[in-house]
Amino acid sequence: MNKDQIEGKWKQIKGKLKQKYGNLTDDDLTYSEGKFDEMLGNLQEKTGQKKQDLKNEIESWK
Repeated sequence: MNKDQIEGKWKQIKGKLKQKYGNLTDDDLTYSEGKFDEMLGNLQEKTGQKKQDLKNEIESWK
């Protein structure tokens, strides 16, 4: 997968997360390389879900 494909996929994932969890903002979903765990922590705090459950959900969207 090239950089454009990864960025496109990430935009799709952000959209799905925003649809499912309406209280998430763009700031909550801002992602930069190496910050995935931090982003998961933010999602976990906002949604109340387990980190592994969130990881599994994101992985299922691939």
